[in-house]
Amino acid sequence: MSEETTVKTPTISDYFYILYKWKKILIINLLIVSAITVTIVLLLPNKYKATATIMIPPDTQSAFGGLTSLLSGKSSISSMGAKLFGVAGTSEDVLLGILNSRTALTDVINKFNLIDYYEISENNYDKTIKAFRKDLSADPNEFGMIEISVINKDPKVAASISNYFVALIDSMNIVLNIERAKNNRIFIEQRYLKNLQDLRVAEDSLFHFQRKFGIVSVPDQLEGTFKAAAEIETQLTRKEIEAFFLKQQYGENSPQYNIAQQEVNLLKKKVQELKNSSDLTSKSNILYAFKDMPNIAISYLRIFREVEIQQAILEFVMPMYEQAKVEEQKSVPTVMVIDKAVPPQLKDSPKRSIIVIGIFLLALCLHIPFVYLGERAVTRNEFSNPLQIKLKNFYSKVLNFYKIKI
Repeated sequence: MSEETTVKTPTISDYFYILYKWKKILIINLLIVSAITVTIVLLLPNKYKATATIMIPPDTQSAFGGLTSLLSGKSSISSMGAKLFGVAGTSEDVLLGILNSRTALTDVINKFNLIDYYEISENNYDKTIKAFRKDLSADPNEFGMIEISVINKDPKVAASISNYFVALIDSMNIVLNIERAKNNRIFIEQRYLKNLQDLRVAEDSLFHFQRKFGIVSVPDQLEGTFKAAAEIETQLTRKEIEAFFLKQQYGENSPQYNIAQQEVNLLKKKVQELKNSSDLTSKSNILYAFKDMPNIAISYLRIFREVEIQQAILEFVMPMYEQAKVEEQKSVPTVMVIDKAVPPQLKDSPKRSIIVIGIFLLALCLHIPFVYLGERAVTRNEFSNPLQIKLKNFYSKVLNFYKIKI
């Protein structure tokens, strides 16, 4: 004989009915939780958030840029110097790095006595910095400006800390820029002094070369030698032709021919001197023997090239050296204050209504399964383990305490 057991599927109304039966527990417990939450929330101190807004000044041409243009007429040199030696504008990362540095945070902690504010024992700066970081925020906004926000129980203190951070960031950044400019100036100064020494050596070499050979301008003077040689060669050819005709007309022993032949021999001697004589340079400051020209020309070009190189280096290094000296003395503000922090009139936290509503909803979510579990426990007639019995006894006591009949 078989017996069919019909199991009824619970509906939504059944679940609501269970909540209705246990409504007393739900109402009383939620009221108690809400009352405790409201009491605690009302005891929480108000905190205020003050915000200062700063921005990096637009990049402008440094005062040295104009100096460079006056000295060399090449503005590209100043811009290259700015890029090479850190004269460019400050970046957001640098400012944020300064703000979050331990040096800056420790300075603010000491100035505003934040160790006592956060109630940190034994002057533990690590714990104070950790707590302070939670009340400090600095991020670029959508407009590219940096907002420095500080949260404090006192609105005036919050504004003072925020404004102090602005001044501290600016002063520390100026010090860093001056230190960097000093290091740059020392480096460039060393290179500048070495360049002056190298240029002086090259100029002395050129001076001794000019005194030795009596040369002021090698290209012009060598060109004069070539022209003189060409002129003598032309005269020699003309005299040889003239002598030939005189020989034909008057004979080889005639006085006319002998005079013409003497002139031809003299011109040939001059041509040979230009080509081979080593005494030519001692007799003339203009003409030089052809065999000596390559050595003179290459020596001159090498010495002159060294002078030109050192002069070009000087034209590049000297403006940068002047720029480094200017930057080392410059202490202009590196940030622009767009909005100075003012004591806020509205609190930032705690959000009391949100806290109360959140705790109420959390308590409700916890009580609903508690009620359904209790309904199942007290209506159970068969038990498979001792825990179910204990659970039923527990919920029975709860019902008796709240005087609820199931």
